[in-house]
Amino acid sequence: MFGKLLVANRGEIAVRIIRACRELGIKTVAVYSEADADGLHAALADEKVCLPGFKPVDTYLNMEKVIQAARETGAGAVHPGYGYLAENEAFALRCGEAGIFFIGPRPENIRLAGNKLRAKKQAAAAGLPVIPGCERGICTVEEAVAAARDTGFPVILKATAGGGGRGMRICSDEEELREEFPIARAEAGASFGDVTLYVEKLLRNPRHIEVQVLGDSGGRVIHLGERECSVQRRYQKLIEESPSPALDDDLRDKIGAAAVRLAESINYFNAGTVEFMLDANNNFYFMEINARLQVEHPVTEMVTGIDIVKEQVRLALGERVKTGVQRHRGHGWALECRINAEDPEKFFLPSPGLIECYRAPGGFGVRLDTHVYQGYRVPPYYDSLLAKLVAWGRDRAAAICTMRRALDEFTLEPVKTTIPLHKRILADQSFQKGTFNTSLVNRFVPADDDD
Repeated sequence: MFGKLLVANRGEIAVRIIRACRELGIKTVAVYSEADADGLHAALADEKVCLPGFKPVDTYLNMEKVIQAARETGAGAVHPGYGYLAENEAFALRCGEAGIFFIGPRPENIRLAGNKLRAKKQAAAAGLPVIPGCERGICTVEEAVAAARDTGFPVILKATAGGGGRGMRICSDEEELREEFPIARAEAGASFGDVTLYVEKLLRNPRHIEVQVLGDSGGRVIHLGERECSVQRRYQKLIEESPSPALDDDLRDKIGAAAVRLAESINYFNAGTVEFMLDANNNFYFMEINARLQVEHPVTEMVTGIDIVKEQVRLALGERVKTGVQRHRGHGWALECRINAEDPEKFFLPSPGLIECYRAPGGFGVRLDTHVYQGYRVPPYYDSLLAKLVAWGRDRAAAICTMRRALDEFTLEPVKTTIPLHKRILADQSFQKGTFNTSLVNRFVPADDDD
């Protein structure tokens, strides 16, 4: 057991974890960079430690500084949130060596999930359908061309160590593949320190479905239903919801069972997500495992009533998953809009600066996870996420109505945000009917120069 936990993150997710720990009676330690000296997470924690510097590599990504902060404050556990060190196998191992609970998956789970090609092979071995493509990593353009010819164009290049859309390039023919290969390879190297790529058949305008899983130390795994994540730009999610309007009960059960089967096959521990692509014929294919807490976890919490962060802590302490069934039927519908400090009219140009006017939405069915306030200065060094606005309703139509009302109330000025884009998307007929796919956002934003 531990009585104090260090939150190795910043922003809204750090605030989210601190609140959950307070309700569990666990004291918290916040680490913060010099740019986050006025951060809400630092103000809410019981203790705080400054990590000198501004850039992530000097602060939130610095394993030595984070572990030293935990030691100095007597924190018996570290929660990494998402991003930064959350999927860093070395960090999870270092925490264990220091006698500190790592609130997340085991290092071996992180290692498997971190290599997309290895995870794909494991999924196939567990009987999950996988997207056709090469079975080994490639490092030269000639290898990529040969793999693409075998697979059949169009294809997509992916980084084996990838995530967040980095190192991914769509190629319609051999000429385009030869142009895109060095770009994808360079991006993979810069983002993940690994230039290895693989080739996969491109599914045109699919839907993106993910399943939340929880696994305990005894090997028991359950899922908490699925999330629809198809509203995205350049593989970055903008709106998520649970359940998915694309699934009927039969398909929902099949995808949920597949996620549990894969998690059980790797003895998955703690919280994670198994992600799938769904084609126009309702065939689903394994895509990847995310061995961490997801940004969009609140929509699952809203329909299940289960606090996933608290479950992560309980599982780390050796408790069993709460139910013996392989699924959890939710209640109602929930949507999440990611509110970013970006200008959708100017190719999502970041918009840091002082928030001079702030008015938060509220009312029945509204949840706001945020770290900002009036007078807060959005720093230019970090991810642009300002808030996650979540709306719940008894059905999808009610949830959409609540979200549209909440977006109308939400004021963050003068920084530019994605709120106007969310309003346009939610008013769209295909979104309201639930018939959209991953191409939806292209109708609402200007084309990028490299698209």
